[in-house]
Parts: sequence; C-alpha cells; structure tokens
Amino acid sequence: MTRDRLAKQPIRRRIFRRCCAVDGYGLLAFVRSAPAERLLVDGAELARLRQSDGDDVAAAVRVSLIHLRPWMPWATEAAADPVAQRGRGREAELHWDQGSDYSYVLRHSENGAILGMFGLHRRVGPTALEIGYWLHPDYLGRGYATRSVGVLTEVALSLGDVDRIEIHTDEANKASAAIPRRLGYRLDRIEPKTPQASGKTERKQIWVTP
Repeated sequence: MTRDRLAKQPIRRRIFRRCCAVDGYGLLAFVRSAPAERLLVDGAELARLRQSDGDDVAAAVRVSLIHLRPWMPWATEAAADPVAQRGRGREAELHWDQGSDYSYVLRHSENGAILGMFGLHRRVGPTALEIGYWLHPDYLGRGYATRSVGVLTEVALSLGDVDRIEIHTDEANKASAAIPRRLGYRLDRIEPKTPQASGKTERKQIWVTP
C-alpha cells in the first residue's frame, strides 16, 4: 500500500495496521513496542528498574517519605523496606517483559545517586501510555523531572503502537501539574476521584499530548 493511500485511511484503521500483525496461523496478534532500557537525560540517566536497584530505591524512598505522603498512597514505612523494594524490582522486570509497564530509576550521571522514579504505564487505553513520576526532595527545582518526562514523552510517541500520552495529577499538586503544562500538554478534563492520600482533593487532572 502506498503512503498516500495509507494517509487517507481513517485514523483507527491506520493505528490497527501499525499495532497488529498476522501470526503463523493467520490470526491477528497484537504487537507491542518497548522503549529503550536506558535513556539519557541532561545531567542524569533513566535506566530500567531492576531487582538489584532495591536497596538504593528503598533508601531514596525513606528520605522522601515526608515529601511523598501527601500525594502517594504507597508512601509508607513499608515502602522504605529494602526487601519490599527488591520484590517490587522483580515485579517491574516481569511487567516490562510482559509489555504492561516500563519502570525507570533516574540516577545522577556523575555519582549514581537516585533522583527519582519514572514510568510508562499501559493503563489508559490500547494505544496510549500514562507517565508517572516522583522526585527525591533534594533534587526538586532543578529541572530533572521536566527533562525526564520530556524524554519519556518523545520516546513513547515514537513507539509504533502509541498515539497518545497522558499524565494524571491532583489539582492541589501544583508542582506536579506544572510539568505537563510546561511541556505543552493540554488539560483535557478533570475527573472526580476519591482521595487516597492526605494532600489530595477529589479532582484529578488528565493531561494529554496535543
């Protein structure tokens, strides 16, 4: 099929052709693209989360608990346990291989310190990814989160089976919402949601790529 004929097809058909392939039995099988396991960010590097990262992640979570508790329901003492984080690392490896979630640890490019965690999650539709993130409080205000989300946005949109990226923020979390706004995301809608952490409201903002 020529490029001109493909361009004239309805968008749904073009996405379908891009995302699916015919297997050996003549059946259509869904093909998911995966991002690179290591991504360079100015001053840091996003690397695929592994079980071996568990101890460092636990230490970073412990230092960040006070900062994270108002927004992250998982931010408890249990999350600062190295054994728990090694287990989460094992799950993250499995989810990556299954193509459902791609979890990254952000490390400083010089000293290897953990600056935060980022992820691409297939939970907002068959051709969409949601970006989630949290940052170590010692590294706030330096642009690490914005640059990392910018890199993940570009990488996610380059995948053959993705045509939309979403970021979900609580209306009260101004710092988190500033990231998609700064990167040119559009506030698509606000949905009601029962608060699951002390700082959250009942209003969840849904940001989408333009």
